[in-house]
Amino acid sequence: MAKIKPSKGAPYARILGVGGYRPTRVVPNEVILETIESSDEWIRSRSGIETRHWASDEETVAAMSVEASGKAIADAGISAEQIGGVIVSTVSHFKQTPAVATEIADKLGTDKAAAFDISAGCAGFGYGLTLAKGMIVEGSAEYVLVIGVERLSDLTDLEDRATAFLFGDGAGAVVVGPAQEPAIGPTVWGSEGDKSDTIKQTVPWTDYRDGTVEKFPAITQEGQAVFRWAVFEMAKVAQQALDAAGITPDDLDVFIPHQANARIIDSMVKTLKLPEHVTVARDIRTTGNTSAASIPLAMERLLATGEAKSGDTALVIGFGAGLVYAATVVTLP
Repeated sequence: MAKIKPSKGAPYARILGVGGYRPTRVVPNEVILETIESSDEWIRSRSGIETRHWASDEETVAAMSVEASGKAIADAGISAEQIGGVIVSTVSHFKQTPAVATEIADKLGTDKAAAFDISAGCAGFGYGLTLAKGMIVEGSAEYVLVIGVERLSDLTDLEDRATAFLFGDGAGAVVVGPAQEPAIGPTVWGSEGDKSDTIKQTVPWTDYRDGTVEKFPAITQEGQAVFRWAVFEMAKVAQQALDAAGITPDDLDVFIPHQANARIIDSMVKTLKLPEHVTVARDIRTTGNTSAASIPLAMERLLATGEAKSGDTALVIGFGAGLVYAATVVTLP
């Protein structure tokens, strides 16, 4: 019996660079109030959102990804030709095939990098990061680009009072590469499919195609059910990620949760009993909920503003449609 040669990769992996792209159009709550009966005060108090970005026709999923990725590659100090894998998490690329990752890999100038899309909603960045870490340690790639990107304005029902104000567009990207010491902790991830109806697409694409419904499909959710699940269950997952990494809340420098809702973030901070010195990402205020893009976008902003610094220890957690979740502890680039 022939023996298969073992893979030889790096001992560990780490995030080496980060980049983000926000569309040029800034949309204040006043625009949302043109189609729903609400108020600016209500939206701010319920979600923490004041503005969000909506993409133009030219700011496609691929175009935004290329912009964010270019910044991440430059930040990592490598060339696009060194990228061996491109992983894109998105739910708003409307071509079933080919994967938008292949287009992005080509436009960036990679040397025939492996490229594929994943659909894991707001946990997608964590899923992609975990896959990238595995590729590097296994030895199938030296550097992997992980992108979270959404055009959720295309999937927003502006007449749905529960969700019209929530969603924004944008792209965030990180380069993951080899490391000599642990810098991406064990991932605590999973799914609760029995709760999948709490966040979902209103109808299948086939219903719209066949004329069963006239309204284009959109994302809808049961707000209170999602809130309770995120606050109580995801705080447990976050603690499990800290335990898996062998650290305590006191060891943290930064907390970067999915930017779903300011009240959820505040509740998780309280439940986890995070110390005052921990910087908490609150990109939700001006970016809205960008699903898979929210964690890398928030990470990029914290580093750019100096609220976080290279080498900081950060807890990241994403959670959303599925219901799916992923949490891990990382060293910031």
